[in-house]
Amino acid sequence: MDIEILLLLQEFRNGAGAVLADFLSKMTFLGELNTAIVIMAVVYWCISKDFGTYLLMGWSGNRLVNGTLKVTACVYRPWIRDARIIPYGNTQATATGYSFPSGHSMNAASVFGGVSVRKDLPRTLRIVTGMIVAMICFSRVFVGVHTPQDVLVGAAAGILVMWLTVKLMDWLSKHPEKDKIVMWIGIVLALAVALYARFKSYPADYDAEGKLLVDGMKMANDTFKAVGWCSAFLAGWVLERRYVRFSTDVPGITRVIRLVCGMLGYYAVNLILCPLLKNWIPGAAGTVVSCFVQMFYITFLFPWWIRLIEKSAGRSQTDLNRK
Repeated sequence: MDIEILLLLQEFRNGAGAVLADFLSKMTFLGELNTAIVIMAVVYWCISKDFGTYLLMGWSGNRLVNGTLKVTACVYRPWIRDARIIPYGNTQATATGYSFPSGHSMNAASVFGGVSVRKDLPRTLRIVTGMIVAMICFSRVFVGVHTPQDVLVGAAAGILVMWLTVKLMDWLSKHPEKDKIVMWIGIVLALAVALYARFKSYPADYDAEGKLLVDGMKMANDTFKAVGWCSAFLAGWVLERRYVRFSTDVPGITRVIRLVCGMLGYYAVNLILCPLLKNWIPGAAGTVVSCFVQMFYITFLFPWWIRLIEKSAGRSQTDLNRK
């Protein structure tokens, strides 16, 4: 049934629905990993530290849940299950790992759905972000890289994790000293997921020529990424709140400077340092370490640098005023 739906959409996409194809393929961009990370980093550094922390915490949890479900269910992508499925454009390039549940849908549920579940935010904003989640989910089915089950379960699981994150942050606001307990529980769970993904067995199906259809360890790469991101968020979050304590209550020009410097640093880490780490450290360990560094930069290293530079600038300004 799910494949039949994709074939019907594919026929529509290749006919009258061609006018929607480019638009919906761009909608999937909003659910990509780097898009989600950049949005959350900008909110965390420049707009609202508390809200950015909430988004990063929920997203980290969602990535771990997504990675665990993917390597447990081991559902093949639609075009592997049925050669008649031809994904639109280059959307297949960003469809990594197993198919179920949809990672893009869970990213969308984290960033945009994370807004929708917050009852303290304006109702109109929550409706708009909810519509964005729905469009991203539909776009993944429309372009042929996921089945309806993939996106529905992904969105539902993602929203559930964000709702639980709201509850966790409410509890932490009353018990701030418990942050280390949350950190260690999360890191232990992440390491357990890494071991599970590394040592579990994966399906080994072959085509008519005897070629392995899907390499399970390659499919588990997204799970190892999640372990690195989640562990780094938890470590960076606790270190920042205990030893840095930067603020987003700053002038507009300071926010702009943070945005420019932060993004330059992020892309240097993401495009230079992380690939080097993957080359130096082989296998799953390299993936975990590189993603740890990527997220640790966002949650701790750049905030630490912000605090250091802005304090230094403040002292310099005070000295000038005295003169």
